[in-house]
Amino acid sequence: MVVSSLIAIPSPLTTTIYLPVKSPNLYTKKLGKMSKIQCSLSVSIQSKTAQFDLKTYWTTLIGEINQELDQAVSIQYPDKIYEAMRYSVLAKGAKRAPPVMCVATCELFGGNRLAAFPTACALEMVHEASLIHDDLPCMDDDPSRRGQPSNHTIYGVDMAILAGDALFPLGFSHIVSHTPSDLVPEPRLLRVIAEIARAVGSRGMAAGQFLDLEGGPNAVEFVQEKKYGEMGECSAVCGGLLAGATDDEIRRLRRYGRAVGVLYQVVDDILEAETMKSRLDEEEKGKKGKSYVAVYGVEKAAEVAEELRAKAKKELDGFEKYGDSVVPLYSFVDYAADRGFSLGESI
Repeated sequence: MVVSSLIAIPSPLTTTIYLPVKSPNLYTKKLGKMSKIQCSLSVSIQSKTAQFDLKTYWTTLIGEINQELDQAVSIQYPDKIYEAMRYSVLAKGAKRAPPVMCVATCELFGGNRLAAFPTACALEMVHEASLIHDDLPCMDDDPSRRGQPSNHTIYGVDMAILAGDALFPLGFSHIVSHTPSDLVPEPRLLRVIAEIARAVGSRGMAAGQFLDLEGGPNAVEFVQEKKYGEMGECSAVCGGLLAGATDDEIRRLRRYGRAVGVLYQVVDDILEAETMKSRLDEEEKGKKGKSYVAVYGVEKAAEVAEELRAKAKKELDGFEKYGDSVVPLYSFVDYAADRGFSLGESI
């Protein structure tokens, strides 16, 4: 591993840029031919991404978002439901990837971070609600989450269902009641709410969970895109909507966010395969082959991951006019692929 010294570099579009610890890739990248202009742009972005301290940027946002969530999900009557909600929403080890993505895309287009926080919190509420329900015995039947007992393991299946059910509408309510009207016009908020509803509904994450349960031939791509890609897409798009991104920019954010969401899960599966080979075969048989690793093997999954990395970065090339503000989004892609530092146990 090559370690670079940390040197603060001021930037007009980011708070502070540092030279971070440089980590090796998980797998070898395949480089295609590029034009001189593309090559120049690629080198410039790579240089800025290498200098950007994503860990500091991310952990700072985690602290701010955690404070917002603590206030948003305060204990009220009936106490037990709120305790169950808080158990998952404020769980240790949560990376807050959806809200951080939302804030970063909002800031890309010059939006105010304060304008993004209510939606960012709502995205985390929706994310945690989906995880509570995914862990239930009738779904993925997982007794633990982020190294801790799952919600239903602590509070029971009935209370876990209620906690998840309550978090969905609380997220929508939080957006409406806490987004500053002087920063975000009402039509933008309506589009944000509609976007989140689309992502979690019967054509989004719920569809992915359905096929995850039912199985079927060639299901892996659909399950990965719906269960994991939808949340990434929604998070990126919501930040853009809040800041007034154009329709073309929103389409780019959709493709970018979906690619990053699936990329993260594919790499998770690769890492699990490499560290738990003795258990993987038996466990994956029981999962009906819903991961690229289980269906195609580690080598093919690594190729898929590199394709997703390239796809996500290609979409970001269309935002070069925003200068350094796009660097965090490039850094998210490399983090999803390389895991150059640790933030917690799970996303």
